Amino acid sequence: MMLTIDNLTNEIDGKKILKGLSLSINTGEIHAIMGPNGAGKSTLAYTLGGRPGYEVTGGSATFEGQDLFELEPYERAAAGLFLGFQYPVEIPGVSNLQFLRESLNSQRKARGQEPLSGGEFIKLAKEKAGLLGLDMEMLKRPVNVGFSGGEKKRAEMVQMGILDPKLAILDETDSGLDIDALKIVGSGINAIMRKPGKAVLLITHYQRLLDYVKPDYVHVLAAGRIVKSGGPELALELEREGYAEVVAA
Repeated sequence: MMLTIDNLTNEIDGKKILKGLSLSINTGEIHAIMGPNGAGKSTLAYTLGGRPGYEVTGGSATFEGQDLFELEPYERAAAGLFLGFQYPVEIPGVSNLQFLRESLNSQRKARGQEPLSGGEFIKLAKEKAGLLGLDMEMLKRPVNVGFSGGEKKRAEMVQMGILDPKLAILDETDSGLDIDALKIVGSGINAIMRKPGKAVLLITHYQRLLDYVKPDYVHVLAAGRIVKSGGPELALELEREGYAEVVAA
């Protein structure tokens, strides 16, 4: 089992958000979580990633048998967890290439691996940038500074490709993407993560990303709990009927 979440509860500034959420993801699976605004979707992603301020008050989460909540955020990343943000941050003064090389070699060091040389890293970066149709000149620029929404998402997927995680948690990666960018990002996710030993948790409002990244399971999150699960057809039902109808059923 890649990830097991059991009866997870949490609070933000004293407000209960997740209220007994349980979910299991096997290696090789793609799971999609859908739900209305305020359901707790991003809260789940941030809690698993270790964002400060998201206080776990009950339940557990294990990642390949490790207690996820005993690990610092950088330790979770080194163990193979990747969190894609709905709104990727800008880091002025730090080039994408510098940021990505330092990130990768820090993770390699934590795993007892040798760092990549400059030449090895550039070769890897070119390969992953090519998957996402991102010009290498973009990677020489400061992280996300002056990037459009679509460029930020593609750059983040390049980051995912370079770091090569075991589990990718992607929080509304389709947000702000036009049709062409959505196709590119979707094909990038498939090329990077549809491999043995990997799994994906997609968090999205809409079914459209799931046309390109086909999930094995779809879950509906409402009021801090998963209230319904099914196959890819559930996403189509949500698109057709809306959340209120499906949750009430």
